[in-house]
Amino acid sequence: MPDPATTPIPFWRESLDALTVSLASHAGGLSEEESRLRLQRTGPNLLREHARLPLVLQYLAHFRNPLVMILLAASAVSALTGEFTGSVIIWIIVFMSVTLDFVQEYRADQAAERLKQTVSVQATVLREGTQHSLPMAMLVPGDVVVLMAGALIPADCILLEARDLFVNQALLTGESWPVEKRASPQGIATEALNAASNALFMGTSVLSGFATAMVCRTGKDTVVAGIADSLIAKPPASAFERGSHSFGMLILRLTMLLVLFVFLVNALLHRPFLESFLFALALAVGLTPELLPMVITVTLSRGALRMAKRHVIVKRLAAIHDLGSMDVLCTDKTGTLTEARIRLDRHLDIDGNDSDAVLRLAYLNSHFETGLKSPLDDAILEHADIDVSAWRKIDEVPFDFERRRVSVLVDDGRQRLLVVKGAPEDILRLSVETGLPDGALQPLDDALMARVRALHDALERDGHKLLAIAWRRVAADHPHAVVDDETELVFCGFAAFIDPAKDSAAHALKALMKSHVDVKILTGDSELVTRHLCARLDLAVTGVLHGEEIDRLDDRALAARLAGVNLLCRVTPIQKNRAILALKAQGRIVGFLGDGINDAPSLHSADVGISVDSAVDVAKAAADIVLMKHELGVLHDGVLEGRRTFINIMKYIMMGTSSNFGNMFSMAGATLFLPFLPMLPTQILANNLLYDLSELPIPMDRVDVSQLAHPRHWDTRFIRNFMWTLGPVSSVFDFLTFFLLLAVFHADERLFHTGWFVESIATQVLVIFVIRTRGSPLVSKPSRALAASSIAVVLIAALLPATPLGAPLGFVPPPPLFYLALAAMVLVYLAAAEAVKRFFYRRLAASTRS
Repeated sequence: MPDPATTPIPFWRESLDALTVSLASHAGGLSEEESRLRLQRTGPNLLREHARLPLVLQYLAHFRNPLVMILLAASAVSALTGEFTGSVIIWIIVFMSVTLDFVQEYRADQAAERLKQTVSVQATVLREGTQHSLPMAMLVPGDVVVLMAGALIPADCILLEARDLFVNQALLTGESWPVEKRASPQGIATEALNAASNALFMGTSVLSGFATAMVCRTGKDTVVAGIADSLIAKPPASAFERGSHSFGMLILRLTMLLVLFVFLVNALLHRPFLESFLFALALAVGLTPELLPMVITVTLSRGALRMAKRHVIVKRLAAIHDLGSMDVLCTDKTGTLTEARIRLDRHLDIDGNDSDAVLRLAYLNSHFETGLKSPLDDAILEHADIDVSAWRKIDEVPFDFERRRVSVLVDDGRQRLLVVKGAPEDILRLSVETGLPDGALQPLDDALMARVRALHDALERDGHKLLAIAWRRVAADHPHAVVDDETELVFCGFAAFIDPAKDSAAHALKALMKSHVDVKILTGDSELVTRHLCARLDLAVTGVLHGEEIDRLDDRALAARLAGVNLLCRVTPIQKNRAILALKAQGRIVGFLGDGINDAPSLHSADVGISVDSAVDVAKAAADIVLMKHELGVLHDGVLEGRRTFINIMKYIMMGTSSNFGNMFSMAGATLFLPFLPMLPTQILANNLLYDLSELPIPMDRVDVSQLAHPRHWDTRFIRNFMWTLGPVSSVFDFLTFFLLLAVFHADERLFHTGWFVESIATQVLVIFVIRTRGSPLVSKPSRALAASSIAVVLIAALLPATPLGAPLGFVPPPPLFYLALAAMVLVYLAAAEAVKRFFYRRLAASTRS
């Protein structure tokens, strides 16, 4: 237990004056020089400072691969027994392979990190009285920050000023209801965190209002840092992670079985133990796609760089795969399908006539509102310049997504009014009269209500988004506005807004659906408004589900209903999240595009969370992918790039699990009848290194347009079946090579090793031109880099036996006639591989149709 005498007093208990002195701060903030010095002392404002290891240690970490460590240990034993040449060659090959892996992965990691920094969450900080936007990690104790609705709290802070400030601190307390915060110059005498109404805590978020606050604790000293491990649960494995794990287990099982078989056969044939052990170990290296982590990292990083050129920033690399796998996109309509240039078109009374009095009440509400302001508020304030200097604000009930309305209590010296605006159905439900503050009132009876609803429906059918305006007169000494005041209202009319459809949205919707991505619109707007927009975009409506219906459905019923609808109208953020989880339960790969304060849960729940650069901090922090342009066309480009990236990863995997495995199976089988090892350990490693070199340009390879037409998913069963179908073809030609070498060329051990080394490299490497496309390799053109590297590696392997390196590796120059026979065999092998590949895809297509 900590000693009470040494336990620091919670900062919210101290007075503002005491904190200002102890932190050597003031209302205008710190100077740049002082903040720099403090940052050096306190370190970055991060929960965990992921300090990068020095490059030397990062490089050495690549030797932690168990196979590499065993191989080096066995090489050392080999040197101790006098096999110096073989030992040195193994060391050289391992060193080259590890260096290659390190350089490629390091460069890819650096590129990905630079991209993530471009969309890092920023904080608004006062430095010497001037506002600056800085990364949250740059904050230090004593900084003064400015906070508005949608902002993440960047550190533990004490409030200097607060206006109608409501905060979501469910992260710390588990309480989902907004908590009101107020400045308290004298501090608050409580130890309880949830009672600290003058303090803000890192990781929580502002729902509404405005505040300035002084940073008291940063990074590892914050409250959330102390309980970070219990709060930050590991997210469920993504589809990409599940697929790669499943593939890894398949490779592990095959490798263990094959290596044990080879080692047992060599032992039964009484071959030297060390040589047999090194051969089995080298075989394991050849079987293991050890470049796969590097290929995945480099391919995803290159994909992220290409997406950045298309104005799509990837924060989590694996999200590229998830974006390519996405088969349903859930999106709001404002700003995505519409221009987000909302303007106030009309302000009408219940008779449908334009009314300045309705506009004045709407203006009063928007002008004095300090909570979560929307583009509708901006449109009201920009529509006209109304003098409200005679009015003063008394209090406010901020907007929330459950009530869907906002109220301000105002007074002009003659009367005190509660002015309310919000969703029409909610305002009308709470209204009992109709009229204006300076006019006669009449009961809102059934006949009048029918007229109002008819006007409402007519406006929505024309594509207007509506806010209802209402008011209520209260006593002159009424000091505060509370939710309970929003009753017995006087309805006065509608504010009608226009947000035109985007010209590019119709084309983008068609492109997404042509790419087999279903689009579902999740909106808080009404069905009539949304149907009008869909008609403008030429989007067929397959079905509509309303928020109130969602509340009546359990999860299974909701999942069933979602299959036939593409419009979800009048939905709250909670209902959006339920819909996304229901779609995932059906096995769909779900993307969610959101930019609002309460979109964070849905962004977390979706397989790929997508936001925009102009989104609030909470949404941007929760997203996996950030669009620098708020339009679906950019997102469609990202979907295609995700598919292209995943297809290139699959090329390496399919190549490694077919031709490469076929060669290794041949090697294992050859041990049964050959009086010597079919290939020396050093030769296997050299073969593996050259093969890896030929694969490096795969991330840059072209992808057939036809392969981009459908979502791409990691399918281990598909990989396994492809391996079992194409792998035997490679093995058949390996055994033909064995026959040719032994029966025609009467090869001894060294010539056999040489001939098969050259043949195995040629077949393993050149088959990429067959595997890389589902179509004809004569039509689908590879990238120049891949073509050049593949041909260069085959030439190096063919010429290697005649170079000074040939003899130390155990090679001898083969007769010229062998190369002619090899060329013929490789051509026949590639033709056979193409025929088997086509048979495999035809059978796959037939089984898919059935």
